[in-house]
Amino acid sequence: MIRFGILGCGRIGQVHARTLHRLRGARVAAVSDAMPLAAETLAEEVGAEVRASDAILSAGDIDAIAICTPTDTHADLIEAAAHAGKPVFCEKPIDLDIDRVKACLETVAATGTPLLVGFQRRFDPHFRALKDALTAGRIGRIEQIMITSRDPGPPPLDYIKRSGGQFRDMTIHDFDMARFLLDGPITRVLAVGGALVDPAIGSAGDTDTATVLMETTTGAQVVITNSRRATYGYDQRVEVLGSDGMLQVGNQPETALRTATSSGFEHPVLLDFFMVRYKDAYANEMRAFMDMVETGAPPPVSGQDGLEALRLADAADRSARSGAWVVL
Repeated sequence: MIRFGILGCGRIGQVHARTLHRLRGARVAAVSDAMPLAAETLAEEVGAEVRASDAILSAGDIDAIAICTPTDTHADLIEAAAHAGKPVFCEKPIDLDIDRVKACLETVAATGTPLLVGFQRRFDPHFRALKDALTAGRIGRIEQIMITSRDPGPPPLDYIKRSGGQFRDMTIHDFDMARFLLDGPITRVLAVGGALVDPAIGSAGDTDTATVLMETTTGAQVVITNSRRATYGYDQRVEVLGSDGMLQVGNQPETALRTATSSGFEHPVLLDFFMVRYKDAYANEMRAFMDMVETGAPPPVSGQDGLEALRLADAADRSARSGAWVVL
């Protein structure tokens, strides 16, 4: 039985705790949160104890740690878990500052700590099938990748002000997806961004609408489009053009039913929340974490993956501000 400690009992901490609670061979032994009621409610649901974060990190009856706290706590908690000799899952990003991430990963390496970073889209069965098809050579050499990621609506302005910006908060998932699919490193980045959804987001120094163009060492091109407003639902699509064909993952509707009448074709509405769209991905992610702890297998998404995604986010931010290509 692997005993897990959950740090952070907000919505993503709840999702991970519930998944682990359902997995055979796993037990959520303890949870913590800055809000006592959140911790108590989740603890009762999954049969865990409520403890302070420090107590969970140092506890002898906790085998692994899942960090689901605010971003500015991630690096410190990863290092504390590493010094305590506990494998770690941490939601992205490790930190918003590249140098802080590097320092954290040095600690992880020095202690030999297994670290899985939470880019859940890699665990989505649809995107996984696309990756497997690329690996099998189904469409030959990759020439273009088009990634669309649009939220139904923007988050609260308070969140915007502390998120690190659209490229580090939202597009970072798409940067990781591009790296996941590509067969060569990215060499340069060009980005534009604007506040077309809400002028208040622009006044806060952020963007809500962005387009990114990237190029790899092989000459392959990647285009990412982001928006904080998609009135029709949560828009998540990927298309890959290769020398021998094309692969595509479309949006996931609420049901697969389509209706055709004399008036035309009707399609179900799209899923409208990331927690619903990526429900299977989050479950697969926790299974991978458990397998990593149990077997000692290398993390399927490493701390270095987290660092490289943040490096691309920083490059996109610099490009959007300067209007020029950023060479990596």
